[in-house]
Amino acid sequence: MIQFLLNRELRSERTLDPNTTVLQYLREHRGKTGTKEGCASGDCGACTVVVGELVGERLRYRTLNSCLTFVSALHSKQLISVEDLKHQGRLHSVQRAMVDCHGSQCGFCTPGFVMSLFALQKNAAGVNEYDPHQTHEALAGNLCRCTGYRPILAAAEQACTHPEADQFDAEEAATIAQLKTIAPREMAELSDGDKRCLSPLTVAELAEVYAANPDARLVAGGTDLALEVTQFHRALPLLIHVGQVAEMKQVLITDRHIEIGAAAPLTDCYAALAADYPDFGELLQRFASLQIRNQGTLGGNIGNASPIGDSPPLLLALGAEIVLRHGTSSRTLPLQDFFIDYKVTARQPGELIEKVLVPRASPQRLFRAYKVSKRLDDDISAVCAAFDLQISDGVIADARVAFGGMAAIPKRAAACEATLKGAPWHQQTVEAACDALAEDFTPLTDFRASREYRLLVAQNLLRKCFLEQQASKTETRVTAYV
Repeated sequence: MIQFLLNRELRSERTLDPNTTVLQYLREHRGKTGTKEGCASGDCGACTVVVGELVGERLRYRTLNSCLTFVSALHSKQLISVEDLKHQGRLHSVQRAMVDCHGSQCGFCTPGFVMSLFALQKNAAGVNEYDPHQTHEALAGNLCRCTGYRPILAAAEQACTHPEADQFDAEEAATIAQLKTIAPREMAELSDGDKRCLSPLTVAELAEVYAANPDARLVAGGTDLALEVTQFHRALPLLIHVGQVAEMKQVLITDRHIEIGAAAPLTDCYAALAADYPDFGELLQRFASLQIRNQGTLGGNIGNASPIGDSPPLLLALGAEIVLRHGTSSRTLPLQDFFIDYKVTARQPGELIEKVLVPRASPQRLFRAYKVSKRLDDDISAVCAAFDLQISDGVIADARVAFGGMAAIPKRAAACEATLKGAPWHQQTVEAACDALAEDFTPLTDFRASREYRLLVAQNLLRKCFLEQQASKTETRVTAYV
């Protein structure tokens, strides 16, 4: 049985198809049709809801795409939909801001925008404070074909600069008390007889269950796995939800590594990775949308072995490792040895990714990462590139270069690296390394880009890395002189 709050109503579900999404649950099981289905793939944001989760003694509100979230993910949390905002006949301040600023026309996307604005207001940088960057990040996953966004941004400014205490503030203590009473104490199960979902609480319990059921599908954020249900209409007979395993949601910083639990949402990985690697942080802000980052995990982005996943090229260039676990046994594997062929990895049946080990940054190394896609926000890479170089006295002592979108797997560029290593860091070396990329990759042509475009872009990104580093050296010298 799973338990959660539907606003303030305690819901206990035992006999429910675990393939049911939160969107289906709201619309078909609870009659709450304000939440809309636009794309069923997490692209448009029309289905956005907010989930409240107990973190320590505080409530944390985050937006999610309900079309990609299985109901099992709600266990021990609070689900808030657009119907819950209006209180005692009065619109919530974010709803009133949308009305005042004319932020809605056809209205189909409006509930999703309202929920993103609600979470934005709750997570505002400060009291009565409007942050344009935070606003753009919060709304990047919500698409509208009518208004042109200007009035919606005006509504965001009004909602953040003139927030009003609401029923969620008044009921916060009671909500926290309710969530504490339904905190999981044993492995939960959701089943309709033919299909089941298990939610273990510890790594040991997870490893034991998965070893005994190696054909089960692991689900953390589910932002990729759920597409099998919503887009391909496949039934997943046995799911194992890892979102309740606290050990796998931790982000720890040691002298040697940033240790990221495989079930840690990308939003929770941002601060640690951005502090050591600013380019990694910038790329994460372009990783799909905030709704997806609030659900999706680094472990999942690695485990699905997509050749166009955003994080693997960066992790490959940084020399990251993953810890794989099967039952009581663990092994540590360099990430470059994990990807074998398209959607084929070195993971054995019943073996799971427990955590990701990212080496700490070193002042001796230059790290740059670039994502090229058709639009800036909420899009998939045509080419993703990462360069990790150690340059000493003008000579490249070491080089790790990796790309996504250039092969059937995320892959290091061996010939390019060999050309760079031991060579002087100047334009002629870079051009030779660009030529070597043609030995490393024979890209495919698809609807995102042609093979010729991909190869040229990959070469140009290496040139861009060189030019940026040269410019930064010049700026440093000028600053020092002044």
